[in-house]
Amino acid sequence: MKFKTGLVSLLVVCGACSQATKEVDVVKDSFDFAGQQLKYAFTQVDSVKANIPEEQMKRKPISPRTIEDDGTLRLVASRDWTSGFFPGELWYMYEYTQDDFWKKQAQEFTANIEDQKTNGGTHDMGFKMYCSFGNGYRLTHDAVYKDILLESAATLITRYKPVIGCIRSWDHSRDKWQCPVIIDNMMNLELLYWAFKETGDSVYYNIANTHARTTMKNHFRDNYSSYHVIDYDTITGAVLHKHTHQGYNHESAWSRGQAWGLYGYTMCYRETKLPEFLSQAENIANYIFTNPTMPEDMVAYWDFDAPGIPNEPRDASAAAVMACAMYELSMYNTEKSAQYKKWADTIVESLSKNYRAQLEGDRGFLLLHSTGAHNFERDVPLVYADYYFLEALLKKAKLEKEGTAIL
Repeated sequence: MKFKTGLVSLLVVCGACSQATKEVDVVKDSFDFAGQQLKYAFTQVDSVKANIPEEQMKRKPISPRTIEDDGTLRLVASRDWTSGFFPGELWYMYEYTQDDFWKKQAQEFTANIEDQKTNGGTHDMGFKMYCSFGNGYRLTHDAVYKDILLESAATLITRYKPVIGCIRSWDHSRDKWQCPVIIDNMMNLELLYWAFKETGDSVYYNIANTHARTTMKNHFRDNYSSYHVIDYDTITGAVLHKHTHQGYNHESAWSRGQAWGLYGYTMCYRETKLPEFLSQAENIANYIFTNPTMPEDMVAYWDFDAPGIPNEPRDASAAAVMACAMYELSMYNTEKSAQYKKWADTIVESLSKNYRAQLEGDRGFLLLHSTGAHNFERDVPLVYADYYFLEALLKKAKLEKEGTAIL
């Protein structure tokens, strides 16, 4: 009798061990969570809108960006550089589920930022319009979306400065810079490559390539880390300053800046097949993933040179962007493919297991522990972390099923 009792106990324990070690489908698990969490996010958005004073409603707050220090949800207007990410998340939910509920929600939130198609005062046209209308057009082939995107691309190239060979980034802080160009701008080139493919007009292709080459020449150090801001002389095109605006200091490697460069040059190679862009992407990847301050879970500290590591905030948003890039980069180098994918998988699994927000909590965001800059949005949820996390999951799923990470 004792033997039988012991055997039963052993089987129970073994069964529990089997359940505990059962491999979780990180893509399905994360999208199931995202579906519940984003439905909760809708209630939070509605609640904030219902309590905004009428005079503030004139600024039309529409999309979540982060959680404020006092715990409230921060909504932003269409002009904010982050306004396209929440609609983009909804398009990714539709892509994964094929559920028209998500399509309808995506269409509604996307429509809220159409007015940005003629906003020539920003370089963030790709972030705003391509992440929203671009994903919408890719998934629906809505001709209206195509027209909006083409107008957005035409607006973006009005900021191109031929004497410099770059698209101007900011118009603010004119007492500090003449013509600032930030590494983030590499992400906005995808809209131009798309416009070239749609129209056949080489002006888009040439501007994108020239911007990428000028950035490659002036933004990067010998170790392939990147400065954040390069300031150019508007008359001669000469480099005036090499600065940061969001990193630890001018000579440090701001983590999300490194991620923008990695993703940007990987995308440029996809669109052009020019070896110089692939080489740049791989060199940036090597800097990032062999960096002595990169943690084991591959979720970088907010700056690779932050002085208080390991007691510095992480940046889940930088990690998510890096994962997106590495899944795609793994397609282009057979010798390093497995290592590249392993790094991306480590990030995705870490984010899913250890950086996830509370279900029906944290104002509906998906991930915690992102950092916007050295002096704001430190260790908070950020909407673009969620967007690129979902993108990374889609890329992982498609790469493993079809052999391509291109959505």
